[in-house]
Amino acid sequence: MQDFTAVVERDPETGLYVGYVPGFPGAHSQAATLDELNGNLREVIEMLLEDGQPTLEGEFVGTQRVSIA
Repeated sequence: MQDFTAVVERDPETGLYVGYVPGFPGAHSQAATLDELNGNLREVIEMLLEDGQPTLEGEFVGTQRVSIA
């Protein structure tokens, strides 16, 4: 079993959830619900892994809050 970290945002115009795996080209999807998005991302990642293990172009580290006075 492999785990991948996905970044999830909500598109303000469509209201859809958009997710992508940082550094993994092609590993992105969108959906109306978080559960649907998770399923879509799993499906996309599984398809991409059929071509072999990816060479990740980056590694997700985390998020930071930046405050501006």
